[in-house]
Amino acid sequence: MKLTFIGADHEVTGSCHCLQACGKNILIDCGMEQGGDVYENQEIPMNASDVDYILLTHAHIDHSGLIPLMYAKGFRGQVYTTKATTDLCNIMLRDSAHIQEFEAEWRNRKARRSGEAEYVPLYSMNDAIGVLEHFVPCEYDKKIRLDEGIEIRFEDVGHLLGSASIEVWLTEGDIYRKIVFSGDIGNINQPILKDPQYLKEADYVVMESTYGDRTHGGTPDYVAELSKIIKETFDKGGNVVIPSFAVGRTQELLYFIRKIKYDNLLPEYNGFEVYVDSPLAVEATNIFNKNTENCFDEEAMELIRQGINPIAFPGLKTSITSNDSKAINFDTKPKVIISASGMCEAGRIRHHLKHNLWREECTILFVGYQAHGTLGRSILEGATSVKLFGEQVEIKARIEKLDGISGHADQEGLLRWLHSFEPKPTVFVVHGEDLVCEHFKTTIQNEGYDAIAPFSGAEYDLAAEELIFPGFAVKKVKVSQKAHRAQAIFDRLVAAGNRLLTVIAHNKGGTNKDLIKFTDQINSLCDKWDR
Repeated sequence: MKLTFIGADHEVTGSCHCLQACGKNILIDCGMEQGGDVYENQEIPMNASDVDYILLTHAHIDHSGLIPLMYAKGFRGQVYTTKATTDLCNIMLRDSAHIQEFEAEWRNRKARRSGEAEYVPLYSMNDAIGVLEHFVPCEYDKKIRLDEGIEIRFEDVGHLLGSASIEVWLTEGDIYRKIVFSGDIGNINQPILKDPQYLKEADYVVMESTYGDRTHGGTPDYVAELSKIIKETFDKGGNVVIPSFAVGRTQELLYFIRKIKYDNLLPEYNGFEVYVDSPLAVEATNIFNKNTENCFDEEAMELIRQGINPIAFPGLKTSITSNDSKAINFDTKPKVIISASGMCEAGRIRHHLKHNLWREECTILFVGYQAHGTLGRSILEGATSVKLFGEQVEIKARIEKLDGISGHADQEGLLRWLHSFEPKPTVFVVHGEDLVCEHFKTTIQNEGYDAIAPFSGAEYDLAAEELIFPGFAVKKVKVSQKAHRAQAIFDRLVAAGNRLLTVIAHNKGGTNKDLIKFTDQINSLCDKWDR
């Protein structure tokens, strides 16, 4: 039994852990790194084609975004996750693939003009569609026999629609271990979703620490604060532009705005318009409406029983096409614009920033975590100008943050979740910025927990209960885009070769006729490319 840490170690994004037990190779999450990367992630310690299962905590791209790449490299196992996460991944992974292909097309237009090498997307739409066929939707609170000696269960952790902590029971001979992967632990008293479920026992806990060094300061009156910001901005004739994660945060904002309108908190702007400018957010909202029974909290369910949609209201407008999006900025009426991406790294929000950042009467309202190295973090920390679409844009708009609105538990919430385990488990602290990981590790060590904050590549022997290797604290070295492209293309070739070896192994015991034919095909291919 061995646990290897791959991603989101002393960093916040790119979650990935590898569990090897009972003769099976299992990944827990396989996420994409977003924002500024500090440390070099080590490779998964086996070929993608040798991974038997992926267990997915939730649909956010920093946890799910590289699953199509695993498929492109030969993964053909099963992806176990909740039903709502399966529904969300069906749109989010397709959207990620579309972004990959769109960026490649844009870069290649420039490359052809300048004579640069072709840019290859990380993965294609076919990869996303292909791996989605391998998803296995699971119910909350139901124990599942994954394989001989391996059982799993998903428990609602209140972070996102369908999000879960994953309990894993392992039995090898007379050795028995239970390990819990926290996923991203949700904040309490948030709209729409239930509070996190608390678990009772585990030998090991792999635990996120995003806000492990701070508190949210209680539960603010989000509706009152949002009303105040909207009124003050509309009084000046400006727009309220909200960079928002398409899945989760956008739906929470719609919940607050519905209440503002229902309670008539802005009578002077009765009927004000709210634009959701994100096709992904529109699709995600539809999925929220399909998963009410299993995922919504009691307050939201009571509205539904009264025939009220908690995330819809008069004046709500959705923008699907690019022409719809462009038209928003030609409408001079004060309005609320909710657009993705939440950290301003891509998507339509960048166009709305270009049209509104320079206007003193407008407000840019941040409502979520902004990772180091992102455009959102730069604006929030006081940048005086930013470059958008090749143009330097001066920042004159009012910059605000809705404090406390977070899908992540703060330190108090993290400790509350951890304290539910009896007796105290060994804790691996992950998914936090470098200093935050160390701070939270020290905090729980002072409470008597055996705690480790592993770096990427760290290996832990679960049976012997010892750290085999502490991992690598290797900082990323910047390489040229040309070198990066060349390496990415070669990596795909190596992955294809590794998959071929796996396919060869799977054909052991085949008929002589088939094996001879397969051998001839391989030799023919080698003859063609051997240089």
